[in-house]
Amino acid sequence: MNLLIVEDDIDFSDTLARAMQKRGVRVERAHHAAGALAIAEHFTPSHAVVDLKLPGESGLTVVAALKQRFPDIAIVVLTGYASIATAVEAVRLGARHYLAKPANADEILAALQRDQPDATLEVSVEPLTVGRLEWEHIQKVLGENDGNISATARALKMHRRTLQRKLDKHPPKPE
Repeated sequence: MNLLIVEDDIDFSDTLARAMQKRGVRVERAHHAAGALAIAEHFTPSHAVVDLKLPGESGLTVVAALKQRFPDIAIVVLTGYASIATAVEAVRLGARHYLAKPANADEILAALQRDQPDATLEVSVEPLTVGRLEWEHIQKVLGENDGNISATARALKMHRRTLQRKLDKHPPKPE
């Protein structure tokens, strides 16, 4: 397995790379979108772990570019900012799975190797909290506006700085 790790958290990237190498995986790392695409020029990844929130371009841009260049690549999107809208978009762009942080090397490796959907996942009986519903709606509208915060704020009839403050916070737990 040739694994490309695209993660801006250098400590996490180092730890994940070491864990994967111990499992016999060849690993290359990048810390932003441009670096990932540059590495893909000389390293042919069979698998990739892509952080959603990268400096500059979104991890979704990396997913689309890798999938276009390597149609058979298995991609797992990993994020601390999980939302339904970004999960749907990641899968639509070609990601195999979408994991919320924190995730350990075994969970990531299992997701990379799983090629069939898991119908045994537990479905929560509790509805989403109001805070989580707001977060999900903001993420959906942000996606519809291609990540443009000003356009999203106008669409939500919200001041741009208020929206930025909401986006800077960690998302509420899905509960």
